[in-house]
Amino acid sequence: MKVSIITVFPNLYTEFLQTSLIKRAHEQSGVTFDVQAFSSFCQPKEHIDGPIAGHGAGMVIRPEVVERAVIAQEKVHGPAYKIFLTPQGKKFDQRMALQVAQVLQEKKHIAFFAGRYEGIDQRAHDAYADLELSIGDFVLMGGDLPVMIIIEALARYIPGVVGRGESVEKDSFSGPFVDFPTYTAPRSWQDREIPEILLSGNHAAMETWRHEYAVKKSVMNHFGWVRSHCKTKEETKQVAQAIPAHYCALMHSDVIVQQTLVGTSSVTSIDVHDIARSSRTYGIKNYFVVTPLIDQQKIVSKILQFWDESGVAYNRNRADAVSKVELKDSLANVVAVIEAQEGKKPVIVGTSAKKVEGCIPISYNDQALVWAQGRPVLFIFGTAQGLSSELIKQCDYLLGPLEGFSDFNHLSVRSAAAIIFDRWLGKIEL
Repeated sequence: MKVSIITVFPNLYTEFLQTSLIKRAHEQSGVTFDVQAFSSFCQPKEHIDGPIAGHGAGMVIRPEVVERAVIAQEKVHGPAYKIFLTPQGKKFDQRMALQVAQVLQEKKHIAFFAGRYEGIDQRAHDAYADLELSIGDFVLMGGDLPVMIIIEALARYIPGVVGRGESVEKDSFSGPFVDFPTYTAPRSWQDREIPEILLSGNHAAMETWRHEYAVKKSVMNHFGWVRSHCKTKEETKQVAQAIPAHYCALMHSDVIVQQTLVGTSSVTSIDVHDIARSSRTYGIKNYFVVTPLIDQQKIVSKILQFWDESGVAYNRNRADAVSKVELKDSLANVVAVIEAQEGKKPVIVGTSAKKVEGCIPISYNDQALVWAQGRPVLFIFGTAQGLSSELIKQCDYLLGPLEGFSDFNHLSVRSAAAIIFDRWLGKIEL
């Protein structure tokens, strides 16, 4: 297997390629590295770069220099799978590492092009790049560190480089979960002990402990990865057990009914049914319908009674969903019920169709911030024109408006609830 690296600074790779597993890849697995400077494909006194075209500061590596590099390297090593490093490229992750490693074994020659300055002329990308990669949503001085990172990730998949294949198979991100924590002697260090289970000699118990720890750590710190790579029913069940308990409340009191006027709103059957179905789909433990009005409570009670007594025969799935609905007369009573069930007060996350002040704003990537508190989570939704400022002040966090690429923002509360549950708790298909 041949790896060509075309770079502005070839000396950066001298120590890297002579160290640890990368050196082993060369010595024991037949991987050869050919590092070349862009300047070696230039005539004397010819520059590798030129000023950026149009208005803008910076220099760009010229396309004809890349062309010469491609022709020269393929003449020596055969046709190459060409990878250009650029912030505009696809995000490199473990799944991508496996795909590129398979390409390396099939193609036998991979060529990396590590840009510098303002990058490589786009025409060279268009003409030669088989794959454009980025290692994250940030900008470095050049593509050399990304090249090294990618080579290290690829090397682990080359037979014979890593001593035990099991180490690779159980790597973090090889599946939906990260790896478990590891320990060694001494047994006690700075008043910190190796967990007793790991010293028990019970291998089945150790394996269970490690897996449960890995699942919990993955859900807490890498939920974006987990929700994209959890495939089996068993994995789904394990993730569900690791996610803190979630509840939701639909407020018909203390909501804005007209401009700034705060009051109560009417219950609608469709909100009860549809939010119940969304709640059941995304693992919401209970869905509370909150109204202080006696007549409205009678309407909700009648709906719930029907599904409790006759609904199974009519529609088993909907009856299952509606069984999670509870009627309460205030948010305070909702919080009290959750605290009684969970032993802790919930973290209250408010929702709003417009930007408002009053509590800490969070995004749909902030699960770790909320879940790290070790408390149940309560979403509250407002009917009419949304939650009052007094209700929002009772929230610990506030999710911002749901917005599309249009000037229209008038979702029904049941639609908003479904979207919010999906963004916060749903799987993501890649």
